[in-house]
Amino acid sequence: MICIRRARPGDAAGIAAVHVAAWRSAYAGILGERYLASLSEPRMTAFYERAIMDRRDGHAVFVATAGGGDQPTPEGDGPVPREAAVVGFASGGRARRRGLAEGEVETLYVLDDFRERAVGRRLMRAMAAHLRAIGCNSAMAWVLEDNPSRFFYRHLGGRMAMRESIRVAGQGVEQVAMVWDPIDVLLAATLTTPEGS
Repeated sequence: MICIRRARPGDAAGIAAVHVAAWRSAYAGILGERYLASLSEPRMTAFYERAIMDRRDGHAVFVATAGGGDQPTPEGDGPVPREAAVVGFASGGRARRRGLAEGEVETLYVLDDFRERAVGRRLMRAMAAHLRAIGCNSAMAWVLEDNPSRFFYRHLGGRMAMRESIRVAGQGVEQVAMVWDPIDVLLAATLTTPEGS
């Protein structure tokens, strides 16, 4: 069973592990191999410990957790009961840059093994509901233009509103802003669906 809930400080290490794994998977061939290999789970854990506690500008972090049989087991092993583990997360709050939207989904990452189970959609719904609750009538998310996940945001009704060049690890890349205005577009597109759809 996959559960979506507000993150707690104890989730930081699991969030960091998802962040590193998702970046290495999604940005392979987009960002430098050396940079991706250097991503540090301990540094990311410290970052997310602070992020979970930071409530300024309506900031929130949500996690998707899976337990027991929902988690992949090492090859050759039979079913092993496990505690719930973080398999995806999203964060955001009021938009960091004014003018494109009132709220912003800053991060959304899901482990590859859970991508076809509506985890990203459910995390986006949690973020959209949170943004609406703090008074945001529109939402946005930045996504690297070469990242295949940009089609996920388009599928959820996001429209490209801006493109810009940025530098990540000293490398120039293009990013696009996907916008949902009004935020009801995102809420409607993320209505609860059965797991796997």
